[in-house]
Amino acid sequence: MNDPEFMSLALEQARLAAAAGEVPVGAVVVKDGQVISVGRNAPVASHDPTAHAEINALRAAAATLGNYRLDGCELYVTLEPCAMCSGAMLHARLNRVVFGAADPKTGAAGSVVDLFSQARLNHQTAALGGVLADECGALLTEFFRTRRQELRVANAPLREDALRPADAQFAQVLGYPWQPHYLHDLPALAGLRMHYLDEGSAQAPLTWVCLHGNPSWSYLYRKMIPVFLAAGDRVLAPDLIGFGKSDKPKRETAHTFTWHRQVLLEWVERLDLRDVVLVVQDWGGLLGLTLPMAAPWRYRGLLAMNTTLATGDSPLSPGFLAWREMCARNPEFDVARLFARGNPHLSAAQCAAYAAPFPDRGHRAALRAFPAMVPDQPGADGAAVSRQAREFWSSEWPGQTMMAVGAQDPVLGLPVMQDLRGILRGCPEPVVIGQAGHFVPEHGEQIAHAAVGYFAR
Repeated sequence: MNDPEFMSLALEQARLAAAAGEVPVGAVVVKDGQVISVGRNAPVASHDPTAHAEINALRAAAATLGNYRLDGCELYVTLEPCAMCSGAMLHARLNRVVFGAADPKTGAAGSVVDLFSQARLNHQTAALGGVLADECGALLTEFFRTRRQELRVANAPLREDALRPADAQFAQVLGYPWQPHYLHDLPALAGLRMHYLDEGSAQAPLTWVCLHGNPSWSYLYRKMIPVFLAAGDRVLAPDLIGFGKSDKPKRETAHTFTWHRQVLLEWVERLDLRDVVLVVQDWGGLLGLTLPMAAPWRYRGLLAMNTTLATGDSPLSPGFLAWREMCARNPEFDVARLFARGNPHLSAAQCAAYAAPFPDRGHRAALRAFPAMVPDQPGADGAAVSRQAREFWSSEWPGQTMMAVGAQDPVLGLPVMQDLRGILRGCPEPVVIGQAGHFVPEHGEQIAHAAVGYFAR
C-alpha cells in the first residue's frame, strides 16, 4: 500500500470520530507495510485532553509491539499533529509522520512551529504533509459547519405561542446518552424547534428512522438504537413537535394530521435520508405509514409495531375508542403511571422519564390533541392520504416488511395488526411478544436483533 491508501484508512477512523461527536481526526500506525494500530479522536467521550487520534494510535501500537519505542514505524494522520502529539511521536522514535490537512492554528509540523526540523533533538522523524489534504480538510470543514449550524438552531428564539423544554427536565433521564440535534428552519415548522437523534455514519448501509407515538417520545427506542448501531447502521429518532425535547405549542389547535405529516416529510427531505428502514409504533405509524409513497426510492424496509392506518372508512378499534374516551375524561392523566400500569417491568425512574417532557398542563397540548386527531370519518383530516397510503402499501410497496406485536395491547393489539398485515404487501407473519403491551419497543432489544438479521437479507 502507498501513502494515499494508508491515509484513506486514517480517514475511516476520522469518520468514526465524527459519528461519535468528536472532531474528525483519525490515525494509523504502519510497520513493514502493515497496519499495526488505529486511533481516532476521543477527548470528549473519554474526558481526556490527551486522547488525540495520534496518541491513541501510538498507545495501541506500543501495546501491540510490547515496546514504547516504535522504531521502523510510520504514522498517518488526517490533520497536522499538535505539539503534544509531535512530541510523543519523537519520543516514540517514529521513522516518519505523514499528515493530510495542515492546521494553521496548532500545527507543529510547519504551520505554527516545526518540531520535526529541530536538529538539536536526539531523534529525527521525517514529516510529510498534504496527502489527501482536500479530503481530510473537507471532513473537518463539514464537521465544524454542522456544529455552527447546530449551535444556531439550539439558540433559535422561542415562539411566543410555544414552550421549550428545559434541559433540567431531562437531568434524571438514564439510558438516553445520545447527543441532541435540532432543526427550526423547515418551512412547516415556522420557527418551532424540532429535536431528533442522529447516531452512526451517514455512509452506513441502512438508516433506521424510528417514529414514536402518543404520549411517548424518542426515549421509547433506547433499547433498539444500540442494536442498530452495533450492526454498523445509522439511526434517527425525531421527537414530534409537542413531544420530547421539541418545542411545544400551547394550543391544541396547533396540531393537525396534515401539519405533522408535512414536518416529517420536510425533515426526511432536508436530511436527504436514503436506504431507510422505517420503524413505527402508535402515531409513528399513523403518520409514518403515509410517508414512503411520497418518495419510495428513499425507503428499503418497514418495521411496524402496534399501529394502524386510520383511513376514515372503517371503524376504529374498540380499544382505541376506549382510550380516546379516557383521554377526554381525564386530559391530565399521569403519564408515568400509564407506563407503569402497562409495563410492570419498568422502574419508577424509567416511567418518570416518559413523563419528563410534560411537567405541566402547558406542555401537554399535544397529549390532549392527538387522541381526537385520529381520522374516524372519510372526510377527516388525514383520512384521504391514509387511503392513498393503503393503496400504496397493498400494490406498490417494493421493499421488505416486518411486523412485531405486543400481545397484551388492548388498543392496537394482534387483531388490529393482523388487519394491517393484510394491507402490507409481502408482510410475513408477525413476531408476537407475549408479555409486551402497547409500547412494544420496551421489549425492543430482541425485536431489533431479529430486524437486523431480517433486513440484512
